This record gives sequence, C-alpha cells and structure tokens, in this order.
Amino acid sequence: MSDNTFGRLFRMTTFGESHGPAIGCIVDGCPPGLEIDAAYIEGELKRRATGKSRHTSQRREKDEVQLLSGVFEGRTTGHPIALVIENTDARSKDYTDIAEKFRPGHADFTYWKKYGFRDYRGGGRSSARETTMRVAAGAIARKYLNEQLGIEIQGWLAQLGPIRTDNVMDMGSIENNPFFSPDASVLGELESYMDSLRKSGDSCGARISAVARNVPAGLGEPVYGKLDADLASAMMGINAAKAVEIGAGFDCVEQLGTEHRDEITPDGFLSNHAGGILGGISSGQDVLVSVAFKPASSLRIPCRSVDINGNAVEVITKGRHDPCVGIRATPIVEAMLALVLMDHVLRQRAQNG
Repeated sequence: MSDNTFGRLFRMTTFGESHGPAIGCIVDGCPPGLEIDAAYIEGELKRRATGKSRHTSQRREKDEVQLLSGVFEGRTTGHPIALVIENTDARSKDYTDIAEKFRPGHADFTYWKKYGFRDYRGGGRSSARETTMRVAAGAIARKYLNEQLGIEIQGWLAQLGPIRTDNVMDMGSIENNPFFSPDASVLGELESYMDSLRKSGDSCGARISAVARNVPAGLGEPVYGKLDADLASAMMGINAAKAVEIGAGFDCVEQLGTEHRDEITPDGFLSNHAGGILGGISSGQDVLVSVAFKPASSLRIPCRSVDINGNAVEVITKGRHDPCVGIRATPIVEAMLALVLMDHVLRQRAQNG
C-alpha cells in the first residue's frame, strides 16, 4: 500500500510530483448540491502560494484549477471530484548536482532506501508542492462545514524561530500580513529576522496553531477512531511536521489535575485545556491544534553527506527554497483540520443519523 489516500468517507487521493507536468487529487464522498467552482478553490490556494513575499520560495506557480468531474452547473454531483493543476514554473536543472547525493534532513535518503529509486527534482512527492492539493480538497470540506454546520476554521503563525507571535491575538490581523501573524506589533521583528536568515543561507522552524469553532459535540470514536488521534495523524502527514499538540498539549505535563480538568457549569465549560476533545470525542468546545515544523533541509550552506554508492560527498542545494516552511503552512494546517472534521461529520451521520 502506498497510502496516497486520506479519510474514510470523505476521501482525498493526491497525485503528482513537484517537477512533474501536473499535480492533482480526487475528492470522493462529498455530498451533492454544494456550490463550488475553480475560482473559490484558487482563492484558498493563493493563501499558501510561493512568491508572495521575499521570505518564501520565489517559485511562482499559477495554480489554475481544472475541475474535471464531480461538479455540474456549479454544484457538486455526489460523484468523485477530480482537480488538476499544471506545474508551470519548475526548474529541474537546479537539482542536477544532487541527483546522486542525499540532502541531510531531507527524505532523499529514506526514499532511496524504500524504493531503490527516486525523483530528485525538487524532492518529488516529499516536496511542499504536494500540499497544494490538500488545500484544494480542504477548501471543499471547509465550505461544506461552514455552510451546513456553521463551523469556522482559522489558523495562525504562533512562533517563528525564537519569536513568539501569539502574545497578542488579533484575529483580524492574520490575513493582512505575509506571515499569518495575529500580532501586528512583531511584524518588523519577523521581517528583520527572516532577512538575516535568508542572507546567512540558513533556515528556521515554526509553530502553527488552528482553531475550529462551532464544532458539534459527538464527533469521533472512543477507541480507534479518536478525533484527536486522526487530527494528529493528519497534521503529522504534512511534510516537515515534527510534533502536534491538542489543547494544552505538552504543557499538561506541568499542570496539576485540578488545573487541567475543564470544570463544567450549567453555563458550560470553564476552560479548554482538552482542546475541545474528551475521550476522543468532540465536546462542543473549540477544537484547538498546534503543529511544529522543522527547519527546511535544502540549504546552500555546504554539509557532509553520502551519495547513492556510499561515498562521502559535500552537498550544496541550489534552487528556490523556503527559508521557513512554516510561513506558508497556515492554510495547510487549516485544510487538514477541515478534512478530518468533514470525514468525522459524515461518519457521525452514518452511525447516529
């Protein structure tokens, strides 16, 4: 099994490589009657696009969506929705020098060990380019969740390198800056940090948080289909993700039970350390998730590695790369949150009506 499909009832299957002719996905299980068009999906894709600022990869893809099936007269038919996007700005020659070398920290080595062969152009399936189709599929799920259940999803950059960006939570600022930062007062610091990082040739990690509001109670299963387990799996499936927290996350280690438990009154819960999920099932509170992304591995700073024959080599990665993949990750985290919730909404409906 190559596991290119995500979800049980609302299923997304992605295909394509970073430097292939196109990328695409099949979305199966979408209920009929949802108004959808390419322009709406492209609007979501623009939020994760490269080249929007000097702080991301300067690869500029058009990301024009072709809706090949599953939509008729502007509405979903209930049949598989096929979406394709042509790759129009790949520069494969930038990767010729590492065709037989492994970039430390990248998937090059493990892809070679697993398959005995790899597409070295831009990382193939391990490239962030693959996440384009997650955002496209997530846009469909997100629209259904909002229109049918009133569920609202919002992500933000919580930390970039050593800089916390969530000390001030102004949700209105998130879409008005290239970092998706809720704190406008740190934008100058972020700009300076990224300028310095880019000049040095190095990279940094980031933390992305997201919330889903108006999630009904009852989504998720008590044992093997826990909502939080599926969320963790979804987020860890994003390229470069290294850790996931639900609610208080790792902070719960230092909390006492009297603090961590979310007391309940006739007016509702008094806190939300659980992140809106108890026993694997949504409680009706906001669902909170946070994801840590590692520093990018494609760097122009020389480093030691080996080639496919086991010989010691020096690796310098050329081309256009993100010095911080987390800057563009907010729409991806939102999309995966939407896909998980959509799948569980359909599963709850199937089991309990």
